[in-house]
Amino acid sequence: MSDVQLTAVFPTTEIGSDPGAIRAWAQAVESLGFTRIMAYDHVLGAVHDDREPKLWGPYTERDAFHEPMVLFGYLAAVTTDVELMTGVLVLPQRQVALAAKQAIEIDLLSGGRLVLGVGTGWNHVEYEALGTDYRTRARRLDEQVEVLQRLWTEPVVDHTGRWHRIDRAGLEPRSPRPLPLWFGGSAEPALRRAVRWGQGFSFGTTGQRILDARAALVAMLTEAGRDPAGFPTEAILHAGKGPDVIAADAAAWAAAGGSHLAVSTMTSMMLGSTGRPCRGVDDHVALLETVRDEVRGALT
Repeated sequence: MSDVQLTAVFPTTEIGSDPGAIRAWAQAVESLGFTRIMAYDHVLGAVHDDREPKLWGPYTERDAFHEPMVLFGYLAAVTTDVELMTGVLVLPQRQVALAAKQAIEIDLLSGGRLVLGVGTGWNHVEYEALGTDYRTRARRLDEQVEVLQRLWTEPVVDHTGRWHRIDRAGLEPRSPRPLPLWFGGSAEPALRRAVRWGQGFSFGTTGQRILDARAALVAMLTEAGRDPAGFPTEAILHAGKGPDVIAADAAAWAAAGGSHLAVSTMTSMMLGSTGRPCRGVDDHVALLETVRDEVRGALT
């Protein structure tokens, strides 16, 4: 079998609020051999109707989202080995020093299992509600990444930027290891940001467009003098697309050199994942096992 590692996407919109069910799902993921749990991030959902500019993302005010940093504190206590990855944390709408602190805390409490994936997001209503400017999110993210990495590695930081000021202050405790920072999306600015600062990249789906984006990323890494073979990349398989598409997409991703495949069992009309709906935790676990076997079969 290929060395591609499997990630389970936390079914945040469908899993409900029972902590026992969440624990059962996470422990089942670990027992099935998945190496990572990925959680999506939205603080608020918003009504899409009558918006200018329009909201184009796949989630509305009716979709439930567990806050990933708090969720991971819980999952750190009920699992032992599986990695915990934000896919992605919408960093520009958050306070960067607080996000840096939370990331270190999760990494320490989980025994070094956090992978922090960050991105810019798409929900301008959410940005406004959190008191941040949607229009400057990309430029603010660039500065935040620098601040994150300094806070993680330096005992005292003195930073004056366009959006952030830290006056000779630092975080304690700090993690004993460099925290892996991944980026997400598929647009060229996100790829270039990953080449400059990242340790990995997560693409939101599969297919030819994503294969082309990965090829562009490989070219950028090579141009920057970074080894693409040592730069992990992940794509997300949407389980509802069915076994034939799953098998073809998994084989194509492995052939392209992708290192990780995430499996989402959530239903989404926009993402084309309606073919295998789940009605509870047991269904989500069973579908994860089914897709795991389909991927293994395609990669054997």
